[in-house]
Amino acid sequence: MDCVVYKSVRREEYYLFVPADEGLERVPAPLKEHLGELARVMDLSLTPERRLARQDAGRVMAALAQDGYYLQTPPPRIV
Repeated sequence: MDCVVYKSVRREEYYLFVPADEGLERVPAPLKEHLGELARVMDLSLTPERRLARQDAGRVMAALAQDGYYLQTPPPRIV
């Protein structure tokens, strides 16, 4: 599954994955407003075996198919 990854310019460490063939069309408007300006970071070809830094690729692929996007948020801060 081919996807495009965007980062939020306003919110540090927020990344939005969307299907390459759909773009941002299925991302809810309130989420787009919350994230603010998005900068395209990379194009990515996902497979269930692909290793991602913070999430299982299969879970990302399932969210892309079902919801049309996957939002990666920053890891919890340890105090």
